[in-house]
Amino acid sequence: MNLFKSIFGGSEEPNSTSKVGWKPLTDLGQLNEIITTSADKPVAIFKHSTRCGVSRMTLKQFENEFDLEDKVTPYFLDLLENRDLSNAIAHRFGVEHQSPQLLLIRNGEPVYTASHGDIYADDLKRYI
Repeated sequence: MNLFKSIFGGSEEPNSTSKVGWKPLTDLGQLNEIITTSADKPVAIFKHSTRCGVSRMTLKQFENEFDLEDKVTPYFLDLLENRDLSNAIAHRFGVEHQSPQLLLIRNGEPVYTASHGDIYADDLKRYI
């Protein structure tokens, strides 16, 4: 394994040993599911570019910090595979597209957004 890959990882996403329990976000219809679910339990959406080293490091840091298994329903969006869906999220929730980006949705509305180096799992606790 070369040095770059050992630092930033491979192309497989998200980490298969992650404690986050990601739900893949791959279909526009899931936005309605997210809005409905968020009435009972907040939903986190992590938008990730599998080709970006900053996004990869941010994802790994988030997964290592995450301890909200029973408090948040986490969705994972691969931006390269689902750019149209990412644009729909930006439009529906009124947020500018960023990568990486974390959104916390409660009652169908974004209550917290962060991008790049400002993404921390611990910050979600203040908005749940």
